[in-house]
Amino acid sequence: MGIIITILVVAWVIYMIIKKHYPQAVLLIAGIFLLLAAYFIGSNPILSAKESSGSALLDIFHTIKVLLSSRVAGLGLTIMSIAGFAKYMEYIGASKSLFAVVASPLRHIKSPYILLVLSFYMSQFLVLFIPSHAGLALLLMVTLYPILIRTGVSKLSALGVIGCAQYMDVGPGSGNAILAANICKVDPAVYFVEYQLPIFVTTTLILGVVHYYAQKWWDKKEGFVGYDNSADFVKEDESRPPLIYAVLPIIPMIFILGFSPIFKSKIQMDVVTAMFLSTFISMIFEYARTKDFRTTLQSLKYLYEGMGNSFATVVSLIVAGEVFAAGLMKIGAVDLVTASAQNLGLGVHALIILFCIVIACCAFLMGSGNAAFFSFAALAPKIAAALKIDVVTLLLPMQIMTSFGRVVSPITAAIVAIAGVAGVSPVQVVKRTAIPMAVAVLINVAFIVMK
Repeated sequence: MGIIITILVVAWVIYMIIKKHYPQAVLLIAGIFLLLAAYFIGSNPILSAKESSGSALLDIFHTIKVLLSSRVAGLGLTIMSIAGFAKYMEYIGASKSLFAVVASPLRHIKSPYILLVLSFYMSQFLVLFIPSHAGLALLLMVTLYPILIRTGVSKLSALGVIGCAQYMDVGPGSGNAILAANICKVDPAVYFVEYQLPIFVTTTLILGVVHYYAQKWWDKKEGFVGYDNSADFVKEDESRPPLIYAVLPIIPMIFILGFSPIFKSKIQMDVVTAMFLSTFISMIFEYARTKDFRTTLQSLKYLYEGMGNSFATVVSLIVAGEVFAAGLMKIGAVDLVTASAQNLGLGVHALIILFCIVIACCAFLMGSGNAAFFSFAALAPKIAAALKIDVVTLLLPMQIMTSFGRVVSPITAAIVAIAGVAGVSPVQVVKRTAIPMAVAVLINVAFIVMK
């Protein structure tokens, strides 16, 4: 009975999210329903005796309180502080200054396909400081896209590179990466440098070459012959603060990595502290530029607005996903899946690849890496324990593969946004991202097998 209920509920969740219903509500309702079913089936207690409210039935809703209080105080505050800092950087225009510094050499490159490759590498550098797929993609549409078009790059080739701007969620500023580090019980800086960075650097170097040949092949196949005048409506955005502002988005990364176990620092600085300290340093820059004390003080509201928006969109999604995951565990679905996977006779590597493919498909169908990863990440420790492997061995490739699925989905927010700006179909864009992401999947699989 539990398995039948689980299959029906999971199918309903996928259908509702594909239909673009509010994912937080969908996952929360699904989780509550599964916990309710587990209560009536009597398979497992909903909460431990220490956490229980005293009523097994009320524990279904008490689970939400337990998870919410835990996440908001820890992981949630971290993610909210990052979002708040990003919002402040957007307000003062520091991201535009960073782009202006990084992109200035690109204007002197004449070969359109070499320019594409270098643009891709540049976008991957920016990912470390602008941890939003849609936000970075739209920034590149305003700044990089006109440069590419006017140098002779085809509209769709440019979109193919920009669509892959955050093909992997990396760095201490990524919500997915922070959640993964939290579940693996490692410092976000350590997770980034020791686990993500080797895969990210290797994959990025290879994908630059793949973009060169893939976009060139598509241009030839689709008959692109030269400069696309239809893109002239996109104007370069010259409204930016001084170039010195380019250092501001980088400051948190310097603090997080510099004061971390990686450099054996006696001083430890967590992400939240780094974000608030960096914000106040940025406010000093703003006051020096504007000489307006009142406006500088008022600008802090953008930090808190960003934090509030992040709670409503990201933290709430994490908690809803964990309630859903709790329902799957309590009804026995996770135990059945891991036991069935082991009974297939597949090796550990094959099982990890299988789980990666499943979560990548979910990201493709949902059009969101966050929704897919937040829904299933909480299950990783239990699955890893059943497979007798470290959590990071399972969770790292799953987290990476989630991003690949998002980048090839025509309903992903970033893909829809950049397609709308350029006046093309999102399907045309994901045709240009598909080949690079297929290669990225093979590289990820190779790293799994080599471990």
